Amino acid sequence: MNRAARKAPKKSSGCHSERSEGSIFLQNPEKKQIPRAKTALGMTPWLFFRPVVTISCLFMALAGAAFLPALNAQVPSGRDVVKPEVYASMEPAARGGAFQIAVVMKIRPGFHVNAREKSEEYLIATDLKAQLPSGFTSGEVVYPKGKLETFRFSKKPLNVYQGTVIVRLAVNALATAPLGEQHIPLKLRYQACSTELCLPPVTIPLDAAVNIAASASEAKPAHAEIFAKQ
Repeated sequence: MNRAARKAPKKSSGCHSERSEGSIFLQNPEKKQIPRAKTALGMTPWLFFRPVVTISCLFMALAGAAFLPALNAQVPSGRDVVKPEVYASMEPAARGGAFQIAVVMKIRPGFHVNAREKSEEYLIATDLKAQLPSGFTSGEVVYPKGKLETFRFSKKPLNVYQGTVIVRLAVNALATAPLGEQHIPLKLRYQACSTELCLPPVTIPLDAAVNIAASASEAKPAHAEIFAKQ
């Protein structure tokens, strides 16, 4: 009986001990160690969120990279802004005679090129050069007058070409000029701009083809619609 009586308080003490530990656990919240919540994948939330953020940033970067080509596609090359065409005033021209070469510059709407007489030192003026073969000589290149226009990127009006302009070069065929079809290499340099920005200057190689006849009686005027305009 004494042994049984001694065991009873032990059970009671055990139950009381669990309640006591529970009471102490609640009364000392600063000592409570709250475990991190687990996700369905068994990871803590911040470990699960970090890859999501990384994937989102990667997606935004790829979207931005895909947007850049579309943005660049809206800015044309200087070569695409001007469509130059070359004409000769005589077809054929005669030995010992004179003719003209005309470079017709068709400028895209919304753009302009700097005139020969540029308004600012930093601007690139329109320039035409010819490499005359043996048997030919030339005079000075004749450029049209520009027009003063105001643009956002400049505080002062600029002298520019817009629409369609014609650059001319007078050429003499000497008595020693070779007969038949001849080619005179040209180089056209210009800088194209819009109302907001200027494109890098470009140099375009051109070719002026002209037939040379032996006598003046064979020479015939050509392209009067171009050369009648002075």
